Amino acid sequence: MMSDLASQLREGTKQSHTLAENTAYMKCSLKGMIQKEPFRKLIANLYFVYRTLEAELLRHQDHSVVDSIYFPELNRQANLEQDLAFYYGENWQSEIASSEAGKTYVARLQEISNSEPALLVAHSYVRYLGDLSGGQGLKSIVRSALELPLDKGTRFYEFDTFASVGEIKEFKGRYRNALNSLPVDAQLIEKIVAEANNAFALNRDVMHALEPEVKAAIGENLFAKIISEEKLGSTESSSRENPENLATVE
Repeated sequence: MMSDLASQLREGTKQSHTLAENTAYMKCSLKGMIQKEPFRKLIANLYFVYRTLEAELLRHQDHSVVDSIYFPELNRQANLEQDLAFYYGENWQSEIASSEAGKTYVARLQEISNSEPALLVAHSYVRYLGDLSGGQGLKSIVRSALELPLDKGTRFYEFDTFASVGEIKEFKGRYRNALNSLPVDAQLIEKIVAEANNAFALNRDVMHALEPEVKAAIGENLFAKIISEEKLGSTESSSRENPENLATVE
């Protein structure tokens, strides 16, 4: 029996989408105010998050709920390692560290993996569909803002498996169908949606921790001007209507 988990996740996280789009870090990013130092720290934090998420998904790949949404072709760890080598040099592993917010994020992934692996579905949904959606727009902004070499610095956003926008769109449809095929009841759906909102909150905290560096880099006045501009976000407009609506996962 098919569920409506995909639509419940979409509807149940709309407010979280809007909150993500209205963080100061994201607002500045969408305006092209991307600075190398806070950006590479974001990439470093995401490395620890994805390394943990992907290890735990692999660990539970035969779990009755996790197995259908386990797609190794989505894995970001190796791509993040390439970006870290670009931004920090070949000794990047000794140069990076997770922020306190990043450590909290990782700890949550480990906690649910040990206690209720089905909730990993929520984190997979938020992270990977976000990367395949808004992340594709952010790639262009990052490349322009940092004036990056053609093949360097944005491997995180690149999925070698998908050769075109059409293939990405097709896969996202497959992913949503996989969500709807999971053996979940109403109670578990509610818990997965709640965990997806928690995933957004954990990600926002990672970005919030970087905002003082962004503010120092671009200046207090410009920072204040940008963050005063409220975005409608996904609760009021679709990404088609608003091209800057880049924090959405679908």
